[in-house]
Amino acid sequence: MARGRGTSPTTWYPTSTRRKHAVRRSIQVALVGAIAMALGSVAPAYAATGTATITAGTLAFVSTPPNVSFTATLNGADQTVTQTQALDVSDATGSGTGWNITATSTTFTAGAKTLATTSTTVTATPATACDAGATCTLATNAIAYPYTLPAATTAPTATKLFNAAVNTGIGNETVTPTWRLSVPAATFAGTYTSTWTMSLVSAP
Repeated sequence: MARGRGTSPTTWYPTSTRRKHAVRRSIQVALVGAIAMALGSVAPAYAATGTATITAGTLAFVSTPPNVSFTATLNGADQTVTQTQALDVSDATGSGTGWNITATSTTFTAGAKTLATTSTTVTATPATACDAGATCTLATNAIAYPYTLPAATTAPTATKLFNAAVNTGIGNETVTPTWRLSVPAATFAGTYTSTWTMSLVSAP
């Protein structure tokens, strides 16, 4: 095919080739459009904040400390009888401050007869266990034993029976001391009573 001077050359393709090029361009345009639509359908990401407000509860006995009853039969020899007492403590303060249990008592008395003011003791560290349904942090106790329960006609100043160090004793747990009562051979028979006062105090 003749070209005039100064005329840009023109490439001629067969009809079948031109059709192939047209199809390719159509596919490319369709792909570009599909990709653009797909990218446009992605929602933008946003930051969100979760908030948990946890309110402090109280430090208290879950239930009133139970009574302790000793039983002994005189046999002409000195005796020591034991009894446990389950003290159920709840530290729901969420503070990790720690706590302690104090105790005092009046003298064991049966009419005009009495037992010694040093007759009631705890000789070993009380057992501890988380209450059912409570994932607690068991108390770390620093009290030295044996412990003697203070006693007098009028209850003297209470002393620490057990404690929980800072960041321990969190949640509900039961502290179980084993009390020992000394019964000398010369004890008079009778029903002796004593009033025990126990308190739960914040801080070790």
